[in-house]
Amino acid sequence: MTSQQKTQTGPQPAAQVVDPGLMPQPQPHRTDVAARRVMIIGLDGATYDILDPMVDAGRMPNFARLRAHGASGTLYSTKPPITPAAWTTFMTGKNPGRHGIIDFERYDPRTGKLSFNSTYEIREPTIWKILSDKGLKVGSINVPMTFPPKPVNGFLITGFETPSTKADFTYPKELKDEILRRWPDYSYRSEWRRKSFGGDKLFARNLDHVSSSFKQGYELAVHCGERYGWDVMMVMYKLVDNLQHKAWKYLDPATAMRYPKRAEMAADCFRVLDEVIGMLVDLAVANDATVFVMSDHGHGSLDGKVQPNLLLRQAGFLKLTGGGAQTRTRTSRILGRLRGKTGHRFTANHQVTTDLAVDWSQTRACVMHAGIYGYVYINLKGRQTDGIVEPGDYAAVRDEIRELFLAARCRWPNGEETPAFPEVHTTEELYGRERHADDDWFPDLLLVPAPGLSVVRKIRGNSLVRWVPLRRKEGTHRPEGIFLVNGPSVRAGHRQNSQIADVTPTILAALGLPVPDDMDGSVITEVFSPPLTPVYETPVEHHYDRTEQHVYSPQEEAALTQRLADLGYL
Repeated sequence: MTSQQKTQTGPQPAAQVVDPGLMPQPQPHRTDVAARRVMIIGLDGATYDILDPMVDAGRMPNFARLRAHGASGTLYSTKPPITPAAWTTFMTGKNPGRHGIIDFERYDPRTGKLSFNSTYEIREPTIWKILSDKGLKVGSINVPMTFPPKPVNGFLITGFETPSTKADFTYPKELKDEILRRWPDYSYRSEWRRKSFGGDKLFARNLDHVSSSFKQGYELAVHCGERYGWDVMMVMYKLVDNLQHKAWKYLDPATAMRYPKRAEMAADCFRVLDEVIGMLVDLAVANDATVFVMSDHGHGSLDGKVQPNLLLRQAGFLKLTGGGAQTRTRTSRILGRLRGKTGHRFTANHQVTTDLAVDWSQTRACVMHAGIYGYVYINLKGRQTDGIVEPGDYAAVRDEIRELFLAARCRWPNGEETPAFPEVHTTEELYGRERHADDDWFPDLLLVPAPGLSVVRKIRGNSLVRWVPLRRKEGTHRPEGIFLVNGPSVRAGHRQNSQIADVTPTILAALGLPVPDDMDGSVITEVFSPPLTPVYETPVEHHYDRTEQHVYSPQEEAALTQRLADLGYL
């Protein structure tokens, strides 16, 4: 965008409906404003490894122009590089050790159960609250980790973890009915439908759903933007990630040539995405807004699934009852996924039992959940109900397990041998903070697998890595995401790499607002001309209420579990 393209104002908003408990402040006086308004386009899992070839093939001219005339670079994700951790880091400007979200699931050592994270577990204020408190109007569309919706000065439509349209998925609450009247086929669905004999027709149906979701995001932006007005609005496209998970071999230039028909079909989704990006940029220009484009992480080929619990079992740290889950037949595994012990559809809590039959009386450590990376919990006496590791032995046991994983090697199908886990972190060192009394959900070790590998909790067979054949090749996450800024005050052609925690402080500084001085992210000053000169402030004390909230019913947990399992997260 150039200054010649700007217009005076966007559509005039209708009367704002504000929750009585939300008391936004008057619009602040803003000086040194580099961005009068901001439009954020979120492309979940987007990677230059796919976007650049699409641009070179002429499929994404809008994205190409946006990048050529803007500032861009690699945006490095969180550890782990997974949707809930990364998008929450973006929203708070703080690392997972501060905001409290490291995965879709959360393990409670006190009960031995898993539950799904929600907005109640986010410990730090988000960009939506910060801007609302400053009197700016915000709009958030389909951003993960926003369910259940919290009050904002504007509007919010929740994202990936929304269980169904029966739930209250909007703020204000009445926006839900408005959406369902305006879009009777409104869909939160993110699953990739699979059948044994679906063929190209089913593949095309899945792609049509992806493309429709792209168009729906734009339509929501126009409708809600006109209805409520906005100073900062974000539209998030989650299904970019799902598409790459399920169609990676058709998108990756290294393998796409083997599947020309499906490669063309999958690539067409990026043509539709580019059209939507172009329309959102036009909307931003009409509202005098600077455009930020970002992903939460990158993407790459899923070459194998690494099984850390197998290594723990072989080394004597983990004991399974009976034959253990690894000896089950294919049929019993399928039934185990569909039914818990009570015969109902499985939930996150059932998943622990069906994946691993753990004998806690003889287990010192276990990977209780995995989200690209692995989360190791020591069975500590006084913390877990059946804990057996004495507190005085904790440090030694953790060090021993860490060395076990650092020494683990895997031989790739091409004969190359590499570390299976190049990095093994204690969460204290990784996130730069000491553990506190209420951090019992925090894993004791975080396992970073080799690029191309993804950690799984299950044990299947006796090989540390279960290699994925080409015919079943899918995608998995990489830390390297994308970042792009375009607007009248942006340095065209500037290239700079950044961290995902840097985006929110940069947006605040660009808007002429003070940046809370406790954020982990830094202002990316050089993408603007003249460079930003941020002002910092001591944030208002934020009280995190750890009161446990019941968010999901058993049926909703089952739906979310199935959704995550379908993408390979469980």
